[in-house]
Amino acid sequence: MKHSLLVPVLVLSLSLGAGRAARAQGDAPRQLGGAPALPPPVRARPTPAPRQLGAVPTAAPDTAQRPAAALPAAAPAPVYAPTPPGQLPGSSRRPPRFQVGLKNGLLYNAADVEVKSPLFGRAYLLLDGQRKLEFAEVGFYEDETGHYVRTTLPGASRESTLRRDKTGRLSLYSITTSQYSSGPGGFGSPGYGGYGGYGLGGFGGYPYGGYRTVKTEYFSKDNGPVQNLTTRNLLLATTDNAGAQQLLFEAQRYQRGMLVSYVAGGGLLAYGLVQSFRPSNGGRGISPLLYAAVPVLIVPLVLQGKQASNQRQAIALYNAAR
Repeated sequence: MKHSLLVPVLVLSLSLGAGRAARAQGDAPRQLGGAPALPPPVRARPTPAPRQLGAVPTAAPDTAQRPAAALPAAAPAPVYAPTPPGQLPGSSRRPPRFQVGLKNGLLYNAADVEVKSPLFGRAYLLLDGQRKLEFAEVGFYEDETGHYVRTTLPGASRESTLRRDKTGRLSLYSITTSQYSSGPGGFGSPGYGGYGGYGLGGFGGYPYGGYRTVKTEYFSKDNGPVQNLTTRNLLLATTDNAGAQQLLFEAQRYQRGMLVSYVAGGGLLAYGLVQSFRPSNGGRGISPLLYAAVPVLIVPLVLQGKQASNQRQAIALYNAAR
């Protein structure tokens, strides 16, 4: 009986003690502004280790030596022909390198200039295979062979085409023509135009006749009118240069010596021919005067070369002077 009463009493006393403790804790002051309680850290899951793949199987070494597989040959680089400066390799378009000036002041640039001389009709210029220009309207033009001008020569009524050989205060021009020389052994006439007075065929004609090429030279001072290349004209054009004048005075003496040699040699030749055809007591024979005339007629050739050399030196000296 005592034990049955003791158990409820203990239970009641424990419950009363627990209620007092709870009221005491609720009556305690609370602390404001405190750091919020952090949630418990989340434990990271361990990353599973990568799986080890099996090793790549290797082929067993071949005991036999196999030739390496031939690689496809690369296409060879294209090779182009030499092209003019400024033109891209493989391009068919050429840069303009020649000029054609008209008398009205127009100037054309062309990559190709051709002189066309049809069988019927007048000659003309063809620019780049397209543009056609009549010579009557052309003042000058250039092509593969040089620079040419269209002008009227002294004593002529029609224009001619002259090639410019030298540029300077005294510019040189020339024209080359073919002439037919008939008659045996003609010595021609002594021209006083320097190199072009005799042509390229010796004395002025082949011994048995035929065609010969004659180059006649001209000059102009300060791009003025074209004049015959004679010692007299050069003396008038170089009056302001004493050195050129001295060279031309010597050329003038060579010219007089040429005239004397031609007259003397021609006289000996003519008299020797008469003596050879005149009958004598011993019959006809070759006169010794014919043999004497040959060296006399060779002298003008030597003097001609000296005259032309002096003219060239005088022109070069005048152009070099400032």
